[in-house]
Amino acid sequence: MKIVHSLFAALILSISVAHADSDLPGISAFIAEMTEKHDFNSEELTALFAQVEVKDSILKAISRPAEKSKPWYDYRKIFITNKRIKGGVKFWQQHSETLAQAEQKYGVPAEIIIAILGVETRYGGNVGSYRVVDALSTLAFRYPPRSPFFRSELEHFLILTRDENMSILDPIGSYAGAMGLGQFMPSSYREYAVDFDGDSQRDIWTNPVDAIGSIANYLSRHGWVAGDSIVHKTELTGQEPSSLVEKGYKPSLTRDTLRAEGVSLATLPSGDDAIALISLTQRKGEEYWLARQNFYVITRYNHSRMYAMAVTQLADEIQKEYR
Repeated sequence: MKIVHSLFAALILSISVAHADSDLPGISAFIAEMTEKHDFNSEELTALFAQVEVKDSILKAISRPAEKSKPWYDYRKIFITNKRIKGGVKFWQQHSETLAQAEQKYGVPAEIIIAILGVETRYGGNVGSYRVVDALSTLAFRYPPRSPFFRSELEHFLILTRDENMSILDPIGSYAGAMGLGQFMPSSYREYAVDFDGDSQRDIWTNPVDAIGSIANYLSRHGWVAGDSIVHKTELTGQEPSSLVEKGYKPSLTRDTLRAEGVSLATLPSGDDAIALISLTQRKGEEYWLARQNFYVITRYNHSRMYAMAVTQLADEIQKEYR
């Protein structure tokens, strides 16, 4: 009977593997790697991935993110709204003590932390609607342009759920597999999430205290400069400096270089730090901004100048209302 049972189990396993491989090409190799590298149980992972659902809606969503499909003047309207501003003020009132503690420890202003929560999930009102394992598996094995990245994030997710004693199938997140109030990817969760309330659990899913501390820790670890400004609007006295804009968001331009190219520094605080020049599309043409280190740090959260500017401007509006 034991032999028959073993043969039957092997047959079921082989059917599960074949089914998973047809939906998720390359999953068998991934399971083998997780087994060898991280000591996962091969049969358990095979059974798990047999339950994973490939979502065409995820593939459609990632092919047209708002950061790439909308100009700034339309993108801004999504996030800089009265509802989001008032929601941010309310969140600040509810968590003022925690936000003050995070600012003191990490140097990141309360309004920036709040604005990230506002842009990401409307302060926890929308943390996503996809199972994280479905999102990451779909993108890891059915989206070749970024397959290596999402395969790595799936690896991190499996390790995370084991380390934190979490369900693999239950967690819900974005179409890209971002999780919790602050929408951390699994690798970021493992590296930057903190237990900010001291209850021996890093919970960024439902615990705003841990979410606040984790966002502040993330920005601090990526080089936030306490007390420094973020961006300053500028005017051009010469031709449009496309070559300077193309250098990207990481500050690398000297002030002398900017002056020589006809970029006004009138709104920029004095100093000798490097600057980046960014442009944003308004209805009547391009708008130019001088971006400092803290702007670049926000783009580490989401590699988009429009995202970083939405966070910055929402933070400004929340701060005005809160005061």
